[in-house]
Amino acid sequence: MVVALLTIEIMVPNSTSLKEKRGVINRIKDRSRNKFNISVAEVDYQDKWQRAKLAFAMVGSDAKNTESTMQKLFQMLDSDYGFEIIHFNFEFL
Repeated sequence: MVVALLTIEIMVPNSTSLKEKRGVINRIKDRSRNKFNISVAEVDYQDKWQRAKLAFAMVGSDAKNTESTMQKLFQMLDSDYGFEIIHFNFEFL
């Protein structure tokens, strides 16, 4: 069993309110869940309107497949123009 965790810290430069940031976060969550069947949660900076920290988790039986899926997820997130990734971290347990 392999547990993969990706945490990203993002900046949402065009956000002028928590409501706008929440829209971006919800879009990220929905796309990630639908495309990769992955768990995701906002874990920090809930009260900041231009910053967020998200955690993505996945459990699998094959380390190679799990790592590949997490890399594809990161590529999808990195190509999004609605926000900027300012820090990220991969962990495999």
